[in-house]
Amino acid sequence: MSTVSITGLLGQMDTPRLEALFGQAARRAADWVFVAALEGLPQAQVCYGRMLLEGTGVTKDPAQALKWFRRAALNEDADAINMVGRCLDHGWGTAEDATGAAQHFQRAADLGHSWAQYNLGHMYLDGRGLERDRTLAYAYYLKAAEQQHERAMNLAGRCCEEGWGTPRNLDAAAGWYRRSAEAGYFRGQYNWASMLLKAGRFDESAAWFERTAAGGTAAVRRAVAELIARAGAPRALRNLATRLTARLSPDGAAAAAAPSGSE
Repeated sequence: MSTVSITGLLGQMDTPRLEALFGQAARRAADWVFVAALEGLPQAQVCYGRMLLEGTGVTKDPAQALKWFRRAALNEDADAINMVGRCLDHGWGTAEDATGAAQHFQRAADLGHSWAQYNLGHMYLDGRGLERDRTLAYAYYLKAAEQQHERAMNLAGRCCEEGWGTPRNLDAAAGWYRRSAEAGYFRGQYNWASMLLKAGRFDESAAWFERTAAGGTAAVRRAVAELIARAGAPRALRNLATRLTARLSPDGAAAAAAPSGSE
């Protein structure tokens, strides 16, 4: 009598059936993912590791999460290698190890993984785990941005705006900020709106600041309001600033710095 593996059964299911299976209660979904992970499916191992890292359907256990990421990484799964890097970088389930994190990000980046390229860009920009090199930071942000990574698009724009690792080019910066904004990243939206404001394109700027505030935190809303106030903008933007200030919660009033220099 032959036996049928779980992975074999999953491989026979079409997308709607798979979505129905894994879209059920987190605890039940975790059971299915665990079985598939045990059978050696790297994608399931990474998925189960994420569930352990976040406590989704299972008890939160970063150390076990890292073990599953390492197990999947043995199969050269780029997503798993990147997740090992993130655990080492942040100290999730292990001691922080910036050098080890950078090495894993490099491995995954070489496999074309956009998040790893983005993460490696950070390591080069900050000089964590390897020698600081803004030229390489920009190069890796650019690699990820060219794969439509919305956060990398924003950082590629920041590098172009500040002249980090590439000649200063405000037109290129605006182009990357716009693409990041259109992809839905609130920091990209903030930076693109700021560019529009400086260019005197007030109606467009107001629309993008509105979208920034909708997707951002109370600190972001305050940053938008304060930037508009400093810019001496026309009535439409001043009205927007008033609305955003009114929406701030009491604890949001002690806002952080403007997000233009953030990731």
